[in-house]
Amino acid sequence: MLRTDSLIAAAGRWFLQSGIQEPNGGVARYYRSDLLKNAAVSTEITGYTISALVFLHERTGNSAYLDRAVRAARFLTRTAWDRALGIFPFEYGATGVPSGGFAYFFDCGIIARGLLAVWRATGEAEFRDAAVATGRAMLADFCSSEAIHPILALPNKSPVPYQPRWSASPGCYQLKAAMAWFDLFECTGETDFLRAYGRALDVALATEPSFLPGDPNCETVMDRLHPYAYFLEGLLPVLDREECARVFRAGLDRMSGYLREIAPQFVRSDVCAQLLRARLFGDHLGIAKLDSEAAAYEAGQAAAFHLHSEDPRIAGGFGFGSKIGQPLPYVNPVSTAFAVQALALWSDHQNHALQARRQALI
Repeated sequence: MLRTDSLIAAAGRWFLQSGIQEPNGGVARYYRSDLLKNAAVSTEITGYTISALVFLHERTGNSAYLDRAVRAARFLTRTAWDRALGIFPFEYGATGVPSGGFAYFFDCGIIARGLLAVWRATGEAEFRDAAVATGRAMLADFCSSEAIHPILALPNKSPVPYQPRWSASPGCYQLKAAMAWFDLFECTGETDFLRAYGRALDVALATEPSFLPGDPNCETVMDRLHPYAYFLEGLLPVLDREECARVFRAGLDRMSGYLREIAPQFVRSDVCAQLLRARLFGDHLGIAKLDSEAAAYEAGQAAAFHLHSEDPRIAGGFGFGSKIGQPLPYVNPVSTAFAVQALALWSDHQNHALQARRQALI
């Protein structure tokens, strides 16, 4: 396995040189190594990539990362944002125009957090203002008295009927997106944002017990571990509350058990990285003493998906996952971002230098 600093550098080159970021600044959902093509540009994945590039800039001091983060942020604020509707659409096609008539609550939260990350790094008010507008749209368009609607059909912004898959139904995973409201409260003082996060927290705590396993199929359970980790991440602002800390600790154990049970058949690199990050944050905050053996296992699992190739579209990125030991053909920006951050934090912990900041969580 590469040393952590070499791994970070290789993953950074992938973000900069692979073509996963289009010339307009938008970032593709993934690269299909079997088809030799990028998927469509995703506003959510662009938001995640901004946070990753800011993290890489902070970690290395390389200004190229911040330059690319700014390019991605300007794509979101100047191209992707639908000014007439006041919302971010789901995806963009190769021509740079919207390819789908939907907007996702979760995507908007990730975008808002990415814009806040680049605003903190640059001080450019454009990005803060866009994050605030996104947070207000999340409040105005997705929230009802019963639930946070996960998907809206555009242009009418009508809620899409719920479906069984986790991303098309309300659930505790929405708390990570709602964390954008907490972040916005911190930078604006607007109490509407804080109250909205509080409502989302109450619903998430009430619905969390039924989220796992959620399906008899073990591969579907592995897929559900990914959004369940979002729930744990969304608890970070309130881990000083005993109830939340208790649920967080139990959640780490639940995730760990399912991961080890299912991994020989199907494992996702992002799940390994998310669980490792959550462990490290919990230990750093004094909430959950680190299980070092489990953390080392998760670090090894995540690192195993780091890709080596002569092809710059692949080299340095992280694969999405594997089934029965066979890698799946997706080189994934989110998998890469989560794994790089998790392994960097794991290295810091081992060197007694961990500084885990919630605002820096990708």
